[in-house]
Amino acid sequence: MKCFRSGLPLVLAAFAAFAPAAYSQTAKPEIIAGHTAKRDADGRLLPWISWRTALDREMRFYESAPTDHGYPIFVTTTFVDGDWKPIAERSDTIPATQNGMGIISYLKYDEFRSGHHPRTLAIARLMGDYLLKESLTPDSGKYPRFPHSTGRRDQFPQPANSGSQSDRPYEIEPDKGGISGYALVLLSDATKEPKYFAQALHDARVLMASQRTGDATHSPWPFRADHRTGAPRGPISSDMTYILRLYDVLLARGYTEFQPSRAALWRWIKTQQIPSAKTDGARFAQFFEDHDTPTNRNAWAPLNLARYLLEKREAIDPDWRADASTLIEFVRRNFTHKEFGVTVCHEQDEDHDAWGGINSTYGAVLAMYAKATQSALLAREAREALNFTEYAIDEQGRPRDLIKNATPGGWQEDAHTDVIHNYLDALAVYPEWGN
Repeated sequence: MKCFRSGLPLVLAAFAAFAPAAYSQTAKPEIIAGHTAKRDADGRLLPWISWRTALDREMRFYESAPTDHGYPIFVTTTFVDGDWKPIAERSDTIPATQNGMGIISYLKYDEFRSGHHPRTLAIARLMGDYLLKESLTPDSGKYPRFPHSTGRRDQFPQPANSGSQSDRPYEIEPDKGGISGYALVLLSDATKEPKYFAQALHDARVLMASQRTGDATHSPWPFRADHRTGAPRGPISSDMTYILRLYDVLLARGYTEFQPSRAALWRWIKTQQIPSAKTDGARFAQFFEDHDTPTNRNAWAPLNLARYLLEKREAIDPDWRADASTLIEFVRRNFTHKEFGVTVCHEQDEDHDAWGGINSTYGAVLAMYAKATQSALLAREAREALNFTEYAIDEQGRPRDLIKNATPGGWQEDAHTDVIHNYLDALAVYPEWGN
């Protein structure tokens, strides 16, 4: 009995030493989008592979895309699977956002890689060519030769009544002309091809002609308009930033005709839209093409406005720091939640999923704000959010649009074109995150 008692502590000690190892061998690994999650000593999510490697793999995968009428299929088609097959039940497309943000992503990646991948710029050209040749309204009406916000794959060019998703036939979304136009100016600068600039200038003049005085219940453009008659639908359009960017780049090139319109637009943003983020955020309603509830607020527009302020700072807004804080805190209050212990961002009141586009936007803008304010806490949150979306990329470079989806592919804007530029913006302020 003495022997048994004297040996018991040793047995228990041995078991205690063995138990954690045994548990670790049998515990179910944490899997995120097919990858085993990696965490640091404090439990924070790490990337499954370095950002640089993941981005390079994704860009090489997209270089391999088959063509459709001379364009990479992800330029003409919004819904494709991981094998480049169009998703049969989704023929609808979002050409302006998908390719406008795609041009921005590809130009930033070309600069990031110092032009060492000629195919990157070539694909950006094809996105621009698609916008010019295949996705404009007829040369008549209130919005002539203006980018379609939605359409259908297998239509070359898009017909006049190509509205899909929540757009009605003949409807366009004026703010998407801002995205497309601004991207085309950047593409013209990169390629030295005047056709892209000519279309951007035309888009801006169409927007200027249709601009109205904004107030507490109306933005300077409606969310939707019939391109033939100008008949509006949706009193608030939340994304005014890219029209503002388009006006800015044209003013910088000497087109002073846009100064009064630019001043009026900024006045509405500064006196009506930003202050609304301190309360109910009603002037950040409506951005996404597949929704049409007039009061449906979103995170995309305030985050992209905050990005603009963080880039321009005192040159645009002496209150840039406070205003960026107001916008980011509005998003944090209303559009963030936890997944796998990570704070992630969802799109809008009507969609609480952390799609790749919006969550990477959140991570990038939060990183820029963290750098500007020297906040280590916000920097960690931003990095984790971007690490989370990086898990959507598989070993072959094929991204998912949503972490919880079982296979690669889906919305190409959320899988790829509105994602790449966000990682590059974060790397511009925290280059060490790419390693």
